[in-house]
Order: sequence, then C-alpha cells, then structure tokens
Amino acid sequence: MERPDIGMDYPVLDCPEPAALAGFYEQLLGWRTIRAEADWHVIAGVGGQRLAFQLAPDFRPIDWPAVGVGVHLDLTVESLDLGEEWAINLGAERITGIAEHPDFRVYRDPVGHYFCLCRQT
Repeated sequence: MERPDIGMDYPVLDCPEPAALAGFYEQLLGWRTIRAEADWHVIAGVGGQRLAFQLAPDFRPIDWPAVGVGVHLDLTVESLDLGEEWAINLGAERITGIAEHPDFRVYRDPVGHYFCLCRQT
C-alpha cells in the first residue's frame, strides 16, 4: 500500500473559553488572531506558525506528574528570566518541585496546559 501524503497542520488546545486562552497566547507570543468563532480560535505568527483553541466545556487539566503530561508546547526565548516574568505577568504559573534545568522551565497556562520556555540556541 502506498503511503498517502499526510501533513501536520497545527496543534489544537481544548479549553473552556477559546477566546480567553487565545488571548493569553496572542500576548505571550506576539501573534494575532486569524479566525475567531465562539467555539474555535486560531492565532498565527511569523512563518505561518499557527495554534488553535477549541471549546471543551468539560476540560480538566492533567495532574502532572501523577498522571503525565501528554502533550506540551516548547516555546523559545532568548532570556529565561525575561520570558518567565512576561509569562507570569500574563497569568502563567511556574511549576516548582521539579529538577531545575539550565535550558528550560515548565509552566501552566491559565487553564492548566503545560508549556516550557526553552533557551534559544
């Protein structure tokens, strides 16, 4: 059987309020909304990168590390300290109680999705 041409479009985060979570990531990343509906928002950045937010009224964040993370976002920054200050000011929460690493830090967005700020290399 010949493999069909399958590509990756963009990640989608389930959440209770797509507009609110899209707004958090818009500010965090400096991206802009390109599609806004009651149950679906898409933001875009340079180079065609996109991230979508889908209404999931019963969304419950994962309890990490007890349950696992599943999928998380790795976001790059030049300065971990400046990136952390920005993210926390917007409503992110830094995860403590895990081993410190010189090249990344772990956070939760306002609804509980995990993401890492990673030092640009």
